[in-house]
Amino acid sequence: MKQSSLMGAHYLTRAFILLTLAAYIYLLDRSDSLHYYIAPKMELWVSLCPIPLACVGISLLIQALFKRRRSTCSCDHPLSSSVVRNAAVYGIFTVPLLLGFLLPNQALGSSAALKKGMALSGQYSTEQTLKEKFKSPDIYNEEFTELARLLYTEPVIRVNQDIFYETIGALDLFKKEFEGKPIRLSGFVYSDPSLNKRKAFAFGRFLVLCCTADAAPFGVFIKPEHTVHFPKDTWVEIDGHIHVTQNQGKEILSINAAQIRKIKQPKTPYIYPSDDSVAKLKRELAKK
Repeated sequence: MKQSSLMGAHYLTRAFILLTLAAYIYLLDRSDSLHYYIAPKMELWVSLCPIPLACVGISLLIQALFKRRRSTCSCDHPLSSSVVRNAAVYGIFTVPLLLGFLLPNQALGSSAALKKGMALSGQYSTEQTLKEKFKSPDIYNEEFTELARLLYTEPVIRVNQDIFYETIGALDLFKKEFEGKPIRLSGFVYSDPSLNKRKAFAFGRFLVLCCTADAAPFGVFIKPEHTVHFPKDTWVEIDGHIHVTQNQGKEILSINAAQIRKIKQPKTPYIYPSDDSVAKLKRELAKK
């Protein structure tokens, strides 16, 4: 009888966790908030998870309430009766769920960037002239090089949301060749004491590969032409010119900002790696 009651308690706990997780994912999907936590290519699959989770949870609930349960198995792994051990194991699932329900759904910002460390950029006529001007240093940068050739012919470089990371990467790789070129881009304001002393700030986005657990702050050094002040995490759009500046003894990509406008946070605030940034840019340029 004691073993049966213990099994029922475990089944109830597992059913609660699974059903709560299903409800949480469902609510995120209904409120269009999944993009705060995972990459777009995974949203469809995650949005379908509540169905199997609910089925398993309901099955466990029925077994616990109506005592339709069998012995766990014959593999000598009895269910633990230790309160501390069970609290630790189930806490791994319940604590994140509790935080998920209690904390607001919002994009990562300056606080997360401060903890992870903002990585400022520091890492190019005729077609023949462009090929001579922009030569890939290795096979790993060929995509950046092709992007740079396309971007160089534009009167104003508009950093597209879909290829933000690749565009900044191309500009950073060939920053000296792009010196003085007009540019427009948007992101959130990130600042720290070292930047404040230079009357500058970092302009950030979070690069997400899979989910927000692997999100990395990705920034550009901004030097306003006029004194401005924006609270951290304010979303702004910047018009300026590309410049090469020194930061901690290294040459980095920077932008001399002529105009800075406050904007609303975009629906999808994060940036993601593109599977074919060159093709996307060509399609964008063809629409003009």
